[in-house]
Amino acid sequence: MFKRTLSSLSAALVAFGASSVYSAQLPEEVMEELIAKNPDSTYLVQSPQNLMMMPDNPAWDSVEAGEKLFRQPRGPKNASLEKCDFGKGPGVLEGAYVELPRYFADAGKVMDIQARLEYCMKTLQGFTDQDPAIKVKHGHTADTTVLQAYIASKSNGMPWNPPLNHPMEKLMRDTGEVMFYRRSGNMDFNCAACHSQTGQRIRASVLPGVSDPADWSKAISWPAYRFSHEATRSSSHRLYDCYWQMRYPNVTAGSDASIAVISFWTDAARGQPAILPDLKR
Repeated sequence: MFKRTLSSLSAALVAFGASSVYSAQLPEEVMEELIAKNPDSTYLVQSPQNLMMMPDNPAWDSVEAGEKLFRQPRGPKNASLEKCDFGKGPGVLEGAYVELPRYFADAGKVMDIQARLEYCMKTLQGFTDQDPAIKVKHGHTADTTVLQAYIASKSNGMPWNPPLNHPMEKLMRDTGEVMFYRRSGNMDFNCAACHSQTGQRIRASVLPGVSDPADWSKAISWPAYRFSHEATRSSSHRLYDCYWQMRYPNVTAGSDASIAVISFWTDAARGQPAILPDLKR
């Protein structure tokens, strides 16, 4: 239903000469435009089947579930999340996701979408860290997963633009860069081993390079439905999974370590359009 409504809105806006409105685009349209501007990208064009399946992306079910949860009064305080400020004012979601992580004065720290959701669920709704609504961070139907899918969908097609005005924002971004390139763990591995160059492969899969903003924009476009998991996954889960593959200790979603790496990788895609929700292998 959510996807059909958005599609109808897009058609109506085109009819009135407003086809450039970011929020009216569908993810597959954003992807097609990105490929058209970068036809030589082996990463972007490696799966035409993926592009064909995007109109039926199961992540839209997560978006719809997230919208209901966002508006539903819940928790000890029986409140919705409609007064949560994600950086553009209470309840304003359009364009907020692509400008995260960012510094929030009320919390006194830099937060990504996971951390900000947890903050609002505690302060507005009265949940605690031990409540399943916050404690369960990575499941396909986890509250924070579907909420992120809904909030992120409001930034589809908009350029990644995380602020770097506050000293803490710059510190987080720079810390994330150090973590991205620092070799450690049992296998002496780092993120750059897979993502420092364009066109590298693991078996048949082309890997995105952090120095190529267009490829990287597709790579960091989460939440996305991942066919190999049969589940919608968030940015923090993607990072968790990468660290697991490198045999590092688990990284906690919403922690400073997780936020730092996400700060770096979002800055690396600056200016490129987000594909939200995306569909991945």
